Amino acid sequence: MMPPLRKKPGIMPDNSANSVKRMFLEVPRTYELVNHVLTLGLDIVWRRRAAKIAASTNTGKWADMCTGTGEMAVCLSRLAPEAAQIYGVDFSEPMLAEARKKPEADRIEFIAADIKTLPFSDDNFDLITMSFATRNINLSRDVLVESFSEFCRVLKPGGRFVNLETSQPSSRLIRKCFHTYVKLFVKAIGSRISGSNAAYAYLATTIPRFYPADELANILREAGFAKVTFQRYLFGAAAIHRAGKL
Repeated sequence: MMPPLRKKPGIMPDNSANSVKRMFLEVPRTYELVNHVLTLGLDIVWRRRAAKIAASTNTGKWADMCTGTGEMAVCLSRLAPEAAQIYGVDFSEPMLAEARKKPEADRIEFIAADIKTLPFSDDNFDLITMSFATRNINLSRDVLVESFSEFCRVLKPGGRFVNLETSQPSSRLIRKCFHTYVKLFVKAIGSRISGSNAAYAYLATTIPRFYPADELANILREAGFAKVTFQRYLFGAAAIHRAGKL
């Protein structure tokens, strides 16, 4: 059963959002493979870790935002109590089509929606997760705050948000090595496997420009979240943030 819907006036996405959406039309079939290759499988480890952190929420309604091909939603479904209701939300129908092919998909309700204007009532979910998608909704700092505020709106008081994303190592040397790896390999490998130059040129650009973990924590607080904490991984190349709604 879907959560109660809340009607909102349509908002036309800007050209940057349309560009991101077009890119995801090109990569659904190879999306997971490219991620695994580029991270040497660490994205799987980090996603499972984030899911375990998230699944400490007892039960209720759980939503994975920007679920893509549903990897995080599936991780949640494997850990969720039987009574939990799990939703995967994404604006890309081709990505959701891949998600629905997964054997575990029968436990997940996949919904096509723009996360900036979610079709859900206030105080609806006990848990929201997102993995490796925050950069894609970061069209500007204000837009990111708006999106996080929307997550906060649909969370129940006491609900939690768990976010997994690339980050910036604090060491200048390690950060330089990380950015050099991204520059040399992300576009070259991603475009070769997927056939999409645009998608992985975009990815190679967004990773070095994304916020450090402490700055992303500040953005979450600005969006209305409280009790924001984070943990860095691989010398700070990735981070898991936890935030709550009072």
